[in-house]
Order: sequence, then C-alpha cells, then structure tokens
Amino acid sequence: MAERDYRYVIIGGGLAGGSAVEGIRKQDADGSILLICGEKHLPYDRPPLTKKLWFGKKQVEEIFLHDQQWYAAHGVDAALATEVTSLDPARRTLTASNGGTYRYDKLLLATGGTPRRLDIPGGDLDGICYYRYLDDYLKTRSAAAEGKSAVVVGGGFIGSEIAAALNINKLEVTMVYPGPYLVDRVFPEYLGRALQELYRSRGVAILSGDAPTSFEKAGGRFLTTTRNGKRIESDLLIVGIGIVPTMNLAQAAGLTIENGVAVNELLQSSTPDIYAAGDVACFPYQALGKRMRVEHWDNAINQGLHAGRNMAGAGEPFTYMPYFFSDLFEFGYEAVGDVNSKLETFADWHKENDTGVIYYLSEGKVRGAMMCNVWEKVEAARELIRRGERMSPDHLRGAIR
Repeated sequence: MAERDYRYVIIGGGLAGGSAVEGIRKQDADGSILLICGEKHLPYDRPPLTKKLWFGKKQVEEIFLHDQQWYAAHGVDAALATEVTSLDPARRTLTASNGGTYRYDKLLLATGGTPRRLDIPGGDLDGICYYRYLDDYLKTRSAAAEGKSAVVVGGGFIGSEIAAALNINKLEVTMVYPGPYLVDRVFPEYLGRALQELYRSRGVAILSGDAPTSFEKAGGRFLTTTRNGKRIESDLLIVGIGIVPTMNLAQAAGLTIENGVAVNELLQSSTPDIYAAGDVACFPYQALGKRMRVEHWDNAINQGLHAGRNMAGAGEPFTYMPYFFSDLFEFGYEAVGDVNSKLETFADWHKENDTGVIYYLSEGKVRGAMMCNVWEKVEAARELIRRGERMSPDHLRGAIR
C-alpha cells in the first residue's frame, strides 16, 4: 500500500480521539483527518457501559458520538479494528496493522488505557471479562440472566458500578477486593463503609480485605479461590481493577514519559508535532498546581476537543477542570478536583452519608469536592478550588447548596 498523507492523524478511537475530530473541525474545516481505532466500533460514550445501558435508559446505538455518515460528511477517514505498529517522529510517519503507511503533519496519541490483568493461576482463562469495552458489555449483558451468579473482582469505580448493575438486574453478586472498604482511594472511610453496608443490604456479598489467588473453570462455571480461603462458584467472572495507560508507541518514539505521556499546557508532547489527550496524558492541572493523569470521561472529551483545536492552530492553554460522576444504587455523586481519600475531609451533610458535600482539604484549602446526591453544583465547587483560600469548617458549611 502506498504512503498516504494526512494533515491530522488521531491514534485512538475512544472519547478523546472522537472529540479531537470535533475540535479540529471547529478550527479547520478542510484539513484531511485519519482516525485509527483499535476497536471495531466508532468512538462511543463509555459511562453507559456500567450505567444507563443496564437500566434501559439508553440503547447501544445511542452511545456513539457520531455515525459513519457524520465522519464521511466531515471528511474523516476511519480505520477500524486497526492498530498502529510503529511510529517514526523524525519522518512523521506511522505504519498500521492494515498494511498502511501514513504521513502526518500533526498527530494525537489518544491511546487510552488497557485493563489491568491478574497475574495469578487461571487469570487468562477464556470467559473472564476484564471489563472496559463495548464488546465486554454486549457479552456480559447477554450472559447476565436473572438468577445467574457473578463474582466481581475490584472495589473501585468499575467494580462498584458493575456490581450494582448486576444486582439490580437480579443476579447473585459477590465482590472481592483488597481494600478495607468500597472505593477506598476516593471515599473517606465513613462514607466507604456506609456504602459497603448499603451494598450488603441489597444482597451483594462483600469480601473486602481479600483478593483472588486463582481461577478455575469447569462445566462452564468459574471457581474463584481467595487469599482468605474463600471458594466461590459463579456463572460470570468480571474483573475491574483499573487500567494501565497505553504508552508503547510513545515510549518507542522516545517521547517523555511521566505517569503517562508528558504534555505541556497546550497538550503537546516532548515532540511538538505530537499531542496527547485523555487517559494517557499527564498534563499540568492548572487549578491544582501539579501534573496529573485523569482517567474520567469528562477529561477525555474536553481534552480531546482542546487537543484537536490546538493541533489545528488554536494555541490555547488547557485550563479546564474535569469532573466525574457515578451512580451506586440510590447514591449518586459528582466530583471535581483532587478527591483523594488520603486528604483531610470535611463533610457538610444534609443527611449523613447520603446527601451533602464532602470537601477534600490540604492546609485548609479546598482541593476537591464531592457532591453526594446534590446536583448541578460542579461549577460552584470549581470556584472554591480556584480561589485557593484557607477555609474553616464554619466557612464550608453551606458553601455549596
């Protein structure tokens, strides 16, 4: 296949990559674009995979950012089910698994992350779902019949959401995770333990402070053995223990790596013609005054849009403060900033462990906020973080209503 030239090449067909197309087109209506997607699907919205799709609030066809006709109408070539096999920054070329060689003027790495896998006996058994992609949802949804049983390994965002979804769909669910309580990297202990009891009250079996040591499979069913000696049989086995940023191309190309692909305020890597956005990018988080890598959908969308605009010449620093949200049974929340359970917290409850705002503090300054069953207050929380002022509990009571 002859070498083809594009003004813009986007590697990665997730939210960041799909949003970058929109960003480019806001700035450049005509420049040629190639979108390379490792999945066989066009870019889609990922949160519904553990939320609305399970409750009939969305259909699969509704989660795609755009259909094939939109990309064609906007002059975008999409190479689906295609991996980039090599990248040469000096020549501004790349080769792909479809046999193509492509030259670019500007390149975006929106390669996202790969699910962490368990390096234990049976960790690679056929049928274990390391949950992340649309195909994982489709396969799991078809198998998740009422009355079936499921083991969910992981107590973070993915594990907590998929366990709740399966329980609501009337499966018998057992959760196994090493942390002392649910979502322990984010929730302060009092909230994490309260939600853990909520899960138990809904019939979810919780094995916290534990971890699988082996998986076996016989007769179409799984057997999970844990460190604490538990043995659980199940029809489904789902693992959601986070992701590893996909950096093989960046590393091979000699880009600077810093818990991800290091980028500047314009989202440029150490090679200025190569940008990075989304789960893979370690960027200067202006409001917090530190470099971070953020794995949430809102960051992927807005960083992708911004990177696309800058690739097309906008030259604007990325100053956006991304937020994220989750729904765990009747407990829902939105959060922004640094919501790290290691920080000091102050809770302004209307109803304890149910409705109110949790502030995450460092040296008396608000670094993050979680609005629990309190909605449309993300911008108010952003303003408190931006102000960077020392605030006492008296100042924080009622600061966000």
